[in-house]
Amino acid sequence: MDVIDLRSDTVTHPTPAMRQAMFEAEVGDDVFGEDPTVNRLERMAAGKMGKEAALFTTSGTQSNLIAVLTHTNHGDEIILGDEAHILWYEVGGAATLGGVTMRTLPDDSCGRLNPDDIVRAIREKDIHCPETKLLCLENTHNRCGGAVLTAEYTNEVCSIAHARGLRVHLDGARIFNAAVALGIPASALSENADSVSLCLSKGLSAPVGSLLCGSKDFVERARKFRKMLGGGMRQVGVIAAAGIVAVETMIDRLGEDHANARRLAQGLAGMRGIRMAQDTIPTNIVMFGVSPELSAGEFFDGLEEAGVKVILLDGDLLRAVTHRMVSSSDIDEALTHIEAVCRRLRRGAQK
Repeated sequence: MDVIDLRSDTVTHPTPAMRQAMFEAEVGDDVFGEDPTVNRLERMAAGKMGKEAALFTTSGTQSNLIAVLTHTNHGDEIILGDEAHILWYEVGGAATLGGVTMRTLPDDSCGRLNPDDIVRAIREKDIHCPETKLLCLENTHNRCGGAVLTAEYTNEVCSIAHARGLRVHLDGARIFNAAVALGIPASALSENADSVSLCLSKGLSAPVGSLLCGSKDFVERARKFRKMLGGGMRQVGVIAAAGIVAVETMIDRLGEDHANARRLAQGLAGMRGIRMAQDTIPTNIVMFGVSPELSAGEFFDGLEEAGVKVILLDGDLLRAVTHRMVSSSDIDEALTHIEAVCRRLRRGAQK
C-alpha cells in the first residue's frame, strides 16, 4: 500500500540534484570558517533575507534558541504569541537554556499579535520585574494554519518594539512560503527584524539545516552560542551543498504545494463529518477536525490504516501539510480514503 504522508513538509527527501551536489561538495572545517560551501550558502541566505550575514545551523529550533541567547541575558523577558512554535515545540529551550521568561500574548487566527497588546506587555524599568528585551514573531505561522504575516504588519510591530528598545526575532521557518503566497521577495518580510531564521529541510526539501540571519555583529555573537550548543559541524559542506540547491531551485515551486493544500481543503469542506478549522488556506497547511458525533482518535487511526498520514494535535484538531512529494492525484486519492473513513465512522455512530 502506498502511503500519502501529509504529516509535515519535513518528510521531503533530497532531490537528485541535491544528492549530486552533496557528493561533489568542496569542504573545509566550518568551525574555523574554512568550508567554502557553507560560506557560499551563508552569503546566499543573507542576501535572500536582506541581511549582512548568516549562520548555518542544524535546525530551526537551534536557530531560534541561538537568536534568543544572542539577543537576551539570563533573567530577561521575551514576548511571543501563545501559539508560537518557540513556546509549543522547542522543549522550553528559551527558558531552560536561555534563562528567560516567556510572556505570551494571544495570537489571532492569522498569527498576529495585537500591536496595543505588545505595547502594554513591554515592562517599564522596575527592580521587581524582568527586563523586556525581545519580541518573537512567526511567518508563516504553524499552529495558525500556515498564516502569513504581511510586510506592513511586520514593519509596524518592529517599529513598536524598536522604539521601546526591544529587538525582534522572526521565526521564518517557512518564510519562503509566505513570500510566494504574497508574491514578494522574502527580504521584504524580514527587512526590519533584527534576526530571522529560515529552514531548508521543510518545503525546500533539503535533508538538514536552517540559517540564522542578521547583522555581522549579531552573527559573530551567535556563532559562539552555536558552538556552546554543540552546533559546530566541521566539514559540513556536504550538507550545505544540498541547501544551496534548495535555495536556488526549490522556492518558486512552493506555489504548487499551496494549490494542493487548497485542493485538499476544498475536498474536505464538502465532506460530511469533516469540520474545517480555517476559513482560508494561505499556504501549505490545512487544519481540520471531525464532527462532534465522530471520534477524532478513531478517525486518525482509520486514516493511518488507509495509508493517509496526518498529525493529531491537541483536542480533536488534525493537521495536513502539502509538499513536493505529494501530487494533486495523491490529494484526490487521500480525499477518497478520508471520505471512506468518515462514512464508516458515521455508520458506526448510528448503531
